[in-house]
Amino acid sequence: MNATLVETLWAGVAGSRLQQAALALIGTLALAVSAHIQVPFWPVPMTMQTFVVLMIGAAFGARLAAATVLAYLIEGALGLPVFATGAGLAYMAGPTAGYLVGFLTAATLVGWFADRGHGRSVMTTLVAFLVGEAVILSLGAGWLAILFGPEKALSAGLLPFLPGEGIKVALACALLPVMWRLARR
Repeated sequence: MNATLVETLWAGVAGSRLQQAALALIGTLALAVSAHIQVPFWPVPMTMQTFVVLMIGAAFGARLAAATVLAYLIEGALGLPVFATGAGLAYMAGPTAGYLVGFLTAATLVGWFADRGHGRSVMTTLVAFLVGEAVILSLGAGWLAILFGPEKALSAGLLPFLPGEGIKVALACALLPVMWRLARR
């Protein structure tokens, strides 16, 4: 298994439970902030939430990424205002449920890729992030299809988000390899 970006940046620091808890807290704060910042975009406003979910996976590795996103979901379930437009268990069981499950699954999967050395080049970042995006969007649209039917899920829960998600993947492909180069110095 390869060292993650966090382990490389802070050699030995990411090892203790207290330090991992601090990193998870920083990750949940980043997720909460990213959920509340909307960038005007066409055809729907864009948040940076999926970008942060996938970057957490890429930087933290599978175990810490899963713990971080799970902590974020627990914060939301407890009613903390960490989601874009609501909180609590009822909100989490609504139309966004598939996306929230997708966040946990994708962060863990991208973290699994990171644990194996992906994310250090543009190509491996592209592969890991496309897989992560596919998981988030398929689980999100799949849940919407159960609630509202497949046509509505595609037209309202998938297609409008593809341009913004493409920009976020491109940003990650540019940013993550640079972060790796800086970490190695």
